[in-house]
Amino acid sequence: MIQIAVYGKGGIGKSTTVSNISAALAEKGMKVLQIGCDPKADSTAALLDGRKLTTIIDMIRTKGHEIALEQIITPGYAGVMCAEAGGPTPGLGCAGRAISAALELLKEKGAYTELNRDVIIYDVLGDVVCGGFSVPMRQGYAGKVFIITSGENMAIHAGANIAMAVENFQSRGYASLGGIILNRRNVKNEDAKVQELADDIHSSIIGTLNRSDTVQDAEDLNKTVIEAFPESDMAKEYRTLAENMLQACKGSDHHA
Repeated sequence: MIQIAVYGKGGIGKSTTVSNISAALAEKGMKVLQIGCDPKADSTAALLDGRKLTTIIDMIRTKGHEIALEQIITPGYAGVMCAEAGGPTPGLGCAGRAISAALELLKEKGAYTELNRDVIIYDVLGDVVCGGFSVPMRQGYAGKVFIITSGENMAIHAGANIAMAVENFQSRGYASLGGIILNRRNVKNEDAKVQELADDIHSSIIGTLNRSDTVQDAEDLNKTVIEAFPESDMAKEYRTLAENMLQACKGSDHHA
C-alpha cells in the first residue's frame, strides 16, 4: 500500500490537485482513499459532486467512538473512498489535535486494513506544520511527502517550512520528501524561483500544472477535471503528475 501526503499553503490549489490525482489513479484501476486533513473539510468535494462530508471530528463529538467505518468513509468518483478529518469549533481547540484524533480513529476502525486500498492520499494544510499537522508524515502513515507550491513568496516560504519538518522527522524513520509540484500562477520568474526552492531543499520538481480555465470550469460543475473534461490538456497534466508521484514512491519505504 502506498501512502502519500500532499502539503501546501492554504489557497494554493492543493485540494483540487489531490482530488484530480486520486481520480487519475482510480481511472488506472487503483483503489484509492483520500483523507482531507484541512479544517475547511472540503478536500473531497469534487469527488462527491460538491457534497461536503460530515467530518470525523463532528462524528466523534456527537457519537463518541461508537462509529462504524462506513459512517466516516464515503465512496466518490470512480470508487475513490473519501474522508474528512475536520477541525475544532472556531476559536476553540487545536486543528492539529483534531487531525491526530481523526487519523487515530480511522486506524482504530480498520481503514488502513479492511478497505484494502492500493493508495492512501492525505491532503494536508501546510501553513503550519505543528504536532497535529505533522501526523500524516509520521511513522505508520505516509511514506512520501509532496509539496505543492507556486512561485508566490508565501507559498515558497510554506514549502521551505514543510521541507524542514520532513527533514527533522526523517531521522526517526518518518516520511521522506518525494518532490515538489509546481502549480503555476504565472508570477514573475516563477519556474526559476521554484527551482531554487527545490535546489535549497535538495529535491526536484516532479510535475508542473499550468494555469488553466479548465480547472475553474470543472470546479463550477463540482467535479474533477478528470471527470468533467477527460480529454483536456489539463486532465493529461494531472495524469502525468499522478504517474510521476507513483514513480517517486517506488522502491522507497512508503509501503505499509
